Amino acid sequence: MSFATLMVHMEIAPKADARVRLAAGLAERFASTLIGISAAVLPPYPAENGYFVTVEFYEQERRDILAVLEKTQASFRSAVAPASLDIEWRSGVDLPEAFVVAEARSADLVILGQSSGPVDIGRSLDPGALILKTGRPVLVVPPGVDTLKAERIVIGWKDGREARRAVQNALPLLHEANSVTILEVSNDEAASRRRVDDLAQYLARHRITAATATQAAAAESVADQLVNFARADGADLIVTGGYGHSRLGEWIFGGVTRDLLKSSPMCCFFAN
Repeated sequence: MSFATLMVHMEIAPKADARVRLAAGLAERFASTLIGISAAVLPPYPAENGYFVTVEFYEQERRDILAVLEKTQASFRSAVAPASLDIEWRSGVDLPEAFVVAEARSADLVILGQSSGPVDIGRSLDPGALILKTGRPVLVVPPGVDTLKAERIVIGWKDGREARRAVQNALPLLHEANSVTILEVSNDEAASRRRVDDLAQYLARHRITAATATQAAAAESVADQLVNFARADGADLIVTGGYGHSRLGEWIFGGVTRDLLKSSPMCCFFAN
């Protein structure tokens, strides 16, 4: 089992993109095709009681966006140039979210940047929305992280569809790891122990040896517990489910997914 095709999203016309270098490294490791992808949309123009926009102005705006997308493609190709990879490029004048969701049919894994602030829907992505909509696992990379060894991986376990899919989708990475540890945060120690031991046995049948751990919920958030555990373990990748219920509910009541997307210092592998 492997990743035949990786897809990495780039914001328009970035400078040196660490995330692309990370994606290129993964593509080399798994002998994958690497698809770079970017999109942006024209600014909205007021339809009533606003200023008048000529066809010429609109067309110039479109040409400007296409020019910026060409620069983004050049940046992508430059970032992966040292590697001997099978690469593709896809771009369009479109909402980035809609474009990536549509094109993700071609990928085994979609690689995105961590959300660092308010999302401009015409220029950037909401990683949470992509987790929900792509139908593909998503690797979210913090700013400035340009390599993923994934030699030590922590699985943040919560028994449900999302975490089960995340573990199954991450099997290529889990097979390559030197150390895999399953952590469940729960106040029911006996039930937690039964679940993590069962998951460890599942992985053993895939020829993956995994250690297990449980922790009672503490004053800090579950996401902080997971990150602190991973940091202490020397891991650089967390594998976990994305959103346990509706995204609106996660946003109102808080959630591990939202917290990891906002502030995890290490890469996170999500599935939904």
